[in-house]
Amino acid sequence: MNTITQPVPKLQQTRRRVPPELTILLVLVGISLTFEILGWILQGQSFLGNTQRLSIMILQVSVIGIIAIGVTQVIISDGIDLSSGSIVGATAMISMSLAQVGTFERAVYPGLTDLPVIVPVLAGLLVGVVCGAINGLLIAYSRIPPFIATLGMMVTARGFAKWYTKGQPISFPTDSFAAIGKGLAPVLIFLIVAAIMHVVLRYTRYGKFTYAIGANKQAARVSGIDVERHTVKVYAVAGLLSALAGIVVASRGLTAQAGMGTSYELDAIAMAVIGGVSLSGGRGSILGTMIGMVIFGVIISGFTFLRLDAYYQEMLKGIIIVAAVVADVYRQRKRVKTA
Repeated sequence: MNTITQPVPKLQQTRRRVPPELTILLVLVGISLTFEILGWILQGQSFLGNTQRLSIMILQVSVIGIIAIGVTQVIISDGIDLSSGSIVGATAMISMSLAQVGTFERAVYPGLTDLPVIVPVLAGLLVGVVCGAINGLLIAYSRIPPFIATLGMMVTARGFAKWYTKGQPISFPTDSFAAIGKGLAPVLIFLIVAAIMHVVLRYTRYGKFTYAIGANKQAARVSGIDVERHTVKVYAVAGLLSALAGIVVASRGLTAQAGMGTSYELDAIAMAVIGGVSLSGGRGSILGTMIGMVIFGVIISGFTFLRLDAYYQEMLKGIIIVAAVVADVYRQRKRVKTA
């Protein structure tokens, strides 16, 4: 008697995808524990137990973190922004010049001494929006690569910052302007910006369009998205956040100098890439960038804690950036193979 053997279906093993933010968080934990162990072995003291060191670290990276939030959405849209640090310098000079004690008395009317704090803040933000919008217009309508367009703005904005006061620093802001960067205010500003941009990118049309353009620009255009117009918006928002960072850093330091913000753009890009934002566009999150910011801060603070020379810190920072990019390329190739 012949028996018909039914083919046995293969068991499909469904692999649950691990959220990239969880992986990055585990990396943060591993790096923190490594510095903690090295601290006890080499220094005889705790790295994580020093709350003052950790609070200083958070304050230092929160300003660059504001820039990194803007850079994140630029990279997600398959772009890059090298002008962030220079916009910080230009904004700091403009806003501080309008926030000096006695500005209104000298400029307008002798009976009134200081401009309302909203004036230098809005002026600084306007500078950032204009610079970002110019970047977006060049990239969207002249087809200049983002690298070249933002590189040109980086040089131009830095030159403007130096020309504005002939290279002289500006100090003595009003108390109301100085309050912007006082205490933990920069951290609070960063958290508010991060929360707003997280909601915008995840739950609004703006965010959906940004991811769609980064994933496939031609498909986004075919689906009805005005790619050029949205690109201008993305870079304008990035310029706005760079300007906000410039206002905060000027207020915190109680002075503005043309060299402010140098290399901030590279640190911001590093935070975003470490946080899992893909340089090929279409992937990334604000939460991941926040974790990447903390990782970046922990590494720099840990190097200082271990008394590593500043020159070595710069070299290692470059290695970290390259390693993060290599890891992103590896993830992309793995993603293509499993697709």
